[in-house]
Amino acid sequence: MADSCFMNRGCGMNRSSVVWRLFSMVSGLLKIQKSERKWNRGKNMDKEEQLFRKRLLDLAEQSYRNCQYTHTAFLTQGEQEIYYQMLGELGNVESMLFGGVEGCERQVLRFGGTESLGYEMEFPICCIEVRPALEKFSDKLGHRDYLGALMNLGITRNSIGDIMQREKCAYLFCLDKVADYILENLTQIKHTSVKCKKRKEMPEAVMPQKEAVNLVVTSMRIDVIIAKLYHLSRSQSLNLFREKKIFVNGRQVENNSGVLKEQDTVSVRGYGKFICEGCSHMTKKGNLNIRVSRYV
Repeated sequence: MADSCFMNRGCGMNRSSVVWRLFSMVSGLLKIQKSERKWNRGKNMDKEEQLFRKRLLDLAEQSYRNCQYTHTAFLTQGEQEIYYQMLGELGNVESMLFGGVEGCERQVLRFGGTESLGYEMEFPICCIEVRPALEKFSDKLGHRDYLGALMNLGITRNSIGDIMQREKCAYLFCLDKVADYILENLTQIKHTSVKCKKRKEMPEAVMPQKEAVNLVVTSMRIDVIIAKLYHLSRSQSLNLFREKKIFVNGRQVENNSGVLKEQDTVSVRGYGKFICEGCSHMTKKGNLNIRVSRYV
């Protein structure tokens, strides 16, 4: 009875209008909570970046003061971009990125060099071959399967570099400090028993391969070439820039109208990587015939 009186009193408010108002209030609260969560994530990301920047400064200073090599774990392309932004802050300390072989996306940053320290030290990177114990009974394994099995061992993602597959065998780069642990404990991936062994270097046949691709484009703009190479629409290409998924020579690029130069290396997250080999000639219609080397 009380509910009925409430529904019908004042301005002719009926049950449906009250329900609608309550629904609007709840929707509004949910939107506010969603905005707060998004803002908090932004704050956390900013804090993580600040800690990462401080870590790089500390490693550079440690290398300079103690006259020794220092290094990070494997860096993502986003972290590598932060490193490039900080080059002016790192002073005259020599530094270098390396992932195990040429063309790796995840790379270790090392501070120090032969000119300043007077000696050479290899990067703390180990190559491990992962092969089925019995190929005849092995599952079809993908990149996620290998990475998931490593994560299940409790290994952090930044201890693992690129994982490259050839048929039923995989080769992965990892930090030296976790190599022995992987060798001892990575014995199964999904339902497949595997055996691991260290390699002094990755077999040449497994190293990133490139294929030459000829493209006819209207200009050397990066968005034009990406759209043509990966068969994307203009809006799809622009979204990749907005989502910060484009890297040129390891550095994140948001300007879609930038012009590529010969030997620029472009990485498109989720699509692949290629090297711009330059323009060979102009067509009769005024377009450019260019060549790129795409990693396969």
